[in-house]
Amino acid sequence: MSETDVIAAPRPLLLADGRPADRAWTLDPAMRHLNHGSFGAVPLVAQERQKQLRVEMECSPVVWFPALPQRIADTRVEIADFLAVAADDLALVPNASAGISTVYAALDRRRGGEIVVTDHGYGAVTMGAERLARDRWDGGVRTARVPLDADEEQACEAVFAELSEATDLIVVDQITSATARRLPVERIGAEARRRGIPLLVDGAHAPGLLPAPLSGLTCDFWVGNLHKWGCAPRGTAALVARGPLRERLYPPIDSWGAEDPYPDRFDQQGTVDATCYLAAPTALGFIEHTWGWRHARRYMDHLAGYAAQVIGAAFTELTGADSSVDVGMPVPGMRLVRLPEGLGATRVEADALRDRVAGELGVEAAFTSFGGIGYLRVSAHVYNTAADYEYFAETCVPVLAEWARAARGRHGAP
Repeated sequence: MSETDVIAAPRPLLLADGRPADRAWTLDPAMRHLNHGSFGAVPLVAQERQKQLRVEMECSPVVWFPALPQRIADTRVEIADFLAVAADDLALVPNASAGISTVYAALDRRRGGEIVVTDHGYGAVTMGAERLARDRWDGGVRTARVPLDADEEQACEAVFAELSEATDLIVVDQITSATARRLPVERIGAEARRRGIPLLVDGAHAPGLLPAPLSGLTCDFWVGNLHKWGCAPRGTAALVARGPLRERLYPPIDSWGAEDPYPDRFDQQGTVDATCYLAAPTALGFIEHTWGWRHARRYMDHLAGYAAQVIGAAFTELTGADSSVDVGMPVPGMRLVRLPEGLGATRVEADALRDRVAGELGVEAAFTSFGGIGYLRVSAHVYNTAADYEYFAETCVPVLAEWARAARGRHGAP
């Protein structure tokens, strides 16, 4: 489908009993929930499963905790099947950032070593890379500048241009958070392997959006959140490691499994509440059994395209400025809409706008910034409907346009 095609509103998804899909969640009906991509939303069946597990844990803790490592190992098999990877390559960690921190902690001290990142990287991950390079390696970070509209070839060229003999690690997003685009991690992985440089792929948004996120991907480390598109309880993410470097990976807590091989040593973490891990397959299975992941992904992508079209047209009608965004490698289920000048130009401003829209307009939405430009990031899920985004276009866009005019007025702009 080209950018000029008119996208029809998709029919809302329904539960098996005919109720709207959102009835399977416990989201506040007084709010419009249009930002699944940031923190996810846990369906009721997974919430109930986690509650049951916690009751079991509290009823017999002396039985629960010794048996927990095996239960986590069994859960890893189910999650590995969902991601289409080998269970022996997969460890469970609290979130993608925790997995990345685990990798950073495992890397040897290398004087003068450099880490290559991109300007689309998640801020906390980039800050971790800077601390690693500065404090442990006495080195630095090189940032590949990838234009938002860069295609696969241009993105690769930008990353490869920063590689050198001093490069000891590459950190690249599979799906970028701020800009809702893919990066060519498969080609970057092949080049990294050819040069003998370890590659860490931040796939935080990939599970659920991509059917098999590691298919065709060569990398040393990959991390992905299951609480986002997978709808698992928060605190559930996968760390996939392949090759000899994985034996250096250790969980943040040295427990009795510390001498076990990877990934078994991650299955035993003292008295950590691991019910989020054990309930994750319930969330993944709920989507599969209710609609099927393939159909769910098609719906989310269709809806995101419709949302960007409707909201972008509303902004353009009010401001006269083109709100469409040319993303070089678009992502299924996510879109960007350019905000009017004066809104969300920095991360701090975008976060403040998110909070203001939630507090004053009753809408949870994602606002991001890149290159001094603010964006609305559409991230649809199965419980969202075309009516949600039509409401945003009709009710919120005029208010946002007025806020933008006021902001420009304060800065002396027309």
